[in-house]
Amino acid sequence: MEAMINAVTDPSIQIAALVSLAAIGAVFTILEPLLVKDKFEERMKTVGSYRDNLRKQQREMLAKKTNTSLRNRSPQGMVKELVESLKLLEVFDEEAARKKLMMAGFRGQGPVFTFMTARLTLPFVVAIIVGIYVYLLNGFELDPFGRLLATIGGFLSGFYLPNIYITNIVTKRQQKIREAWPDSLDLLLICVEAGMSIEAAFQKVGEEVGPSCPELAEELGLTTAELSYLQERKQAYANLAERTGLDSVRGVATALIQSEKYGTPLGQSLRVMAKESRDLRMQEAEKKAAALPPKLTVPMIGFFLPVLFAVILGPAIMQVMNLD
Repeated sequence: MEAMINAVTDPSIQIAALVSLAAIGAVFTILEPLLVKDKFEERMKTVGSYRDNLRKQQREMLAKKTNTSLRNRSPQGMVKELVESLKLLEVFDEEAARKKLMMAGFRGQGPVFTFMTARLTLPFVVAIIVGIYVYLLNGFELDPFGRLLATIGGFLSGFYLPNIYITNIVTKRQQKIREAWPDSLDLLLICVEAGMSIEAAFQKVGEEVGPSCPELAEELGLTTAELSYLQERKQAYANLAERTGLDSVRGVATALIQSEKYGTPLGQSLRVMAKESRDLRMQEAEKKAAALPPKLTVPMIGFFLPVLFAVILGPAIMQVMNLD
């Protein structure tokens, strides 16, 4: 213990320790700029890597969708040759078919070619199936004229089946988007008033509504992508209205176009249109509720009243029968 105290109190040792500390401080001062990392450069690298990861995820998602559906597929093989050789694109109005398929969620040239081929081949397929059933299997036990009418009816139904199928998909898709649109407008209003750009707002709203309404999230994602690469931003808003086919979405697209063109405040317009969309949704619910009594009249007359009469009059009738 005494040796340690003597060493600490020795002037030569104290001088050596001070010199060592000074040397270490000098070396640290010289090397510190080389050891400290540039925070701005590090943050930029982090942002770049995050952007690359997002781009990779988007490509994987698009590739997955392409492999599991008809969307964005290019026409190949016999389908393309058949449509081009018979000029079905001109016969069946290619532009109208493309718009309808786009509203159903099918994009690209592949679904158009498939739709045209279905409209050409399904009438013959359905007519052959009905003919085999009524002629060879003697289905429905029809006379020769009835069999002919059944076959012709199968041919006509096969011609309209693709349109009925696509119309059904469009109706269901529009209904889902219509139900989720007011809440999406509220979220979009919050994002815009928080200072986010319209592209970031669309992307954020698409992420939020994705679990509840994938159809609307998909449309918002496409709009975000179009805003990034289209020369005219108003075309992206017009495409959103055209893909959905809803008046409420078209009104918002018009407001966004006017805001881009004239610099009008977007928040107030979105607030008014969000309120109108909520009112329309409430009116639709009230309309369905008001239509229930007339719809329930026939089932009540056909099923409820006979049972009620049987319960009320049954004991009296049985007593009268027992008295006789």
